[in-house]
Amino acid sequence: MKPVCAKHTCSWRSTAWTASPPDCLRATWTGPWSNHPSVLISRLAGRADITPTDSTEWAAQLGRALARVHATPARGLASLHRVFDRPGGSLAAITGPAAPVVAAHWARIVSEPTVLTHSDFWSGNVIWNAGALSGVVDWSGGALGPAGFDLGWCRLDLILLYDQSVADVFLAAYEAAAGSAVSDTRLWDLWAVARAHDNVETWVPNYRDLGRVDLTALDLRRRLAAWEKHLLVQR
Repeated sequence: MKPVCAKHTCSWRSTAWTASPPDCLRATWTGPWSNHPSVLISRLAGRADITPTDSTEWAAQLGRALARVHATPARGLASLHRVFDRPGGSLAAITGPAAPVVAAHWARIVSEPTVLTHSDFWSGNVIWNAGALSGVVDWSGGALGPAGFDLGWCRLDLILLYDQSVADVFLAAYEAAAGSAVSDTRLWDLWAVARAHDNVETWVPNYRDLGRVDLTALDLRRRLAAWEKHLLVQR
């Protein structure tokens, strides 16, 4: 169990899961098990899987799941924090060569329509059961923000784990499920890179614990740098 915003738990759970949602057993601002706002839910069957046998279908399911999260009705979400008001989503959080480009487009970023964002949507924060994506976990960072906040972040994860072709499958599946194309994908990708620039090496334990023992800190740095260079030469 992880501290979350108990006020919004039930409004998220009907759309944050792609299969049958877990039962909300109890939600409280203060309770006997925690000094923080918390929710107690039933166990969701499945496990994390970042080493699929079919990376194409796996990425497509990720895209469709995120589209469903972003389609959450706005009612009941107005009092959520904005991603820009959180440390990871602020202008101060961007560094590296991509940061000046992102900063130059900041007015556009903050004026984008907002959706329910997970804020840490990567392949390790979803659950799989019998080959199907059955749930999205770790909602402590749920907030309102542009869809590109989650999209660029997950695409970066897929670049680090695989390559652009897998990231593009994810994007195409998201667009098909959402029913519309994503505008200026490059900007969202650059924003994700700039947010990860100072700490991508710290992701090694997350990947290692889920089976990608081949990825070293140097591998992640090189892959991020190559992706960043590719994005910066695009126009």
